[in-house]
Amino acid sequence: MTVAEIAATHRRPHDPAFVTLAQAWMGNFSKQFIELVWAAYVDMRAALPVIDDRDLERSITQLLEPRIRQAMSGYEPFYIQHGPYERETMQKPPAQPPQYDLAFVLRSDERIMWPLEAKVMETPNTVARYVKDVRNEFLTCRYGPFSNSGAMLGYLLAGDSAEALSAIGAALGCTLDPLADHLDKAVSLSRHDRIVPAGKNYSAFFECYHLILSWPDLKRATVSVAGGDV
Repeated sequence: MTVAEIAATHRRPHDPAFVTLAQAWMGNFSKQFIELVWAAYVDMRAALPVIDDRDLERSITQLLEPRIRQAMSGYEPFYIQHGPYERETMQKPPAQPPQYDLAFVLRSDERIMWPLEAKVMETPNTVARYVKDVRNEFLTCRYGPFSNSGAMLGYLLAGDSAEALSAIGAALGCTLDPLADHLDKAVSLSRHDRIVPAGKNYSAFFECYHLILSWPDLKRATVSVAGGDV
């Protein structure tokens, strides 16, 4: 399978061949995506930039995105984007399309995205919002319709990463398996059946990567607005 083959099947987004090739492409690069995100995280931990305390989730993600780009060679058949919209699963206007925190996007057909959703976790057990995104977004095909995998990023502010992964697995009611190629990282994988809307050819099988990015030394900014602190 080549990128050209995917592009050649792009005429109808629900064509089974298009969906099959898109899923195969995502699977081929999923481990590389994980490596790039982790390299960016390591770089960001070393730099310790000041984070806007009013909006930790978006602030961390915004600073992570250029570091992912810096970790890339520039020759990949994909690029990284902060805040792209998923128009495939957009409801009728005036509804807004779903928006990913981050996504790796195929250069030859930019409808094909590998999404990453981020959630701040104050402690290892504050997993409700994190788990809600997995169930309500990924497992309903609202997120990642053309992909059979994607990732969740847990921005852990205090506590142990292993405990956070254990709490996520318990809340999801499934096993989180460590990745053989990433045993030195707080990264695990869960496997799910998902609900495919009638008339769609999306994959009913989904793999969710879980990356716990710890920020125990996070530098939070107190931002001054109109002469006062907020």
